[in-house]
Amino acid sequence: MNIRYRVDLTAEERGQLRQMLSAGKSAARKLKRAQILLGADSGASDEEIERTIGASGSTIYRTKRRFVECSLEAALSEGPRPGAERKLTGKEEALLIATACSKPPAGRGRWTLELLAGEMVKLTDHEDISRETIRRRLVENDLKPWRREMWCVPEVDAEYVARMEDVLDLYNAEPDSERPVVCFDESPTQLIGEAREPIPAEPGQLARFDCDATARPISLSFWMRTNPGAR
Repeated sequence: MNIRYRVDLTAEERGQLRQMLSAGKSAARKLKRAQILLGADSGASDEEIERTIGASGSTIYRTKRRFVECSLEAALSEGPRPGAERKLTGKEEALLIATACSKPPAGRGRWTLELLAGEMVKLTDHEDISRETIRRRLVENDLKPWRREMWCVPEVDAEYVARMEDVLDLYNAEPDSERPVVCFDESPTQLIGEAREPIPAEPGQLARFDCDATARPISLSFWMRTNPGAR
């Protein structure tokens, strides 16, 4: 038997729903369920609600039933949806994270979704894993192995400090028209090796590679850019 559920909102619940609709920041499905509850509370029939709001009869029925049998929050919330089981188990997902945070295969600059999918096929019993499965699991764990950021942390040793002091002394010297100072920026240098060990990626943190080349000369403008607090 198809039970007809009656929606009677309290003044507080009615105000909460109206405020939600006026803000418009909730998900579209949640806003539509709020409209259904307000329409049913005002005495509108299911047919009128379906015609004015554009919701299906089954959605209207489920929303009213959840409100009457459970609560307002249950009526507004998204119910569980049937679907396929997760492709990767928890152990396999941990293996994917560890692989994405490791060094890419020889000859590759970074992990791609295709490379990770192929690697997981090799490491597990799955015959095939899609790019989308890999992408979703990485997004859930806040991992983006295809991205990296450049950073620069100089080695502060005695030689660095001495050269830094020379640059600062020159920078603070009084202008002298007889002895003009010309600053040459560092020349473009192809980085064919890492000056410092890169920091691998981890959940919520991109892989970090030092942008400094092994034989890059220090210059005033370079030092001032990397040490803004000295200005």
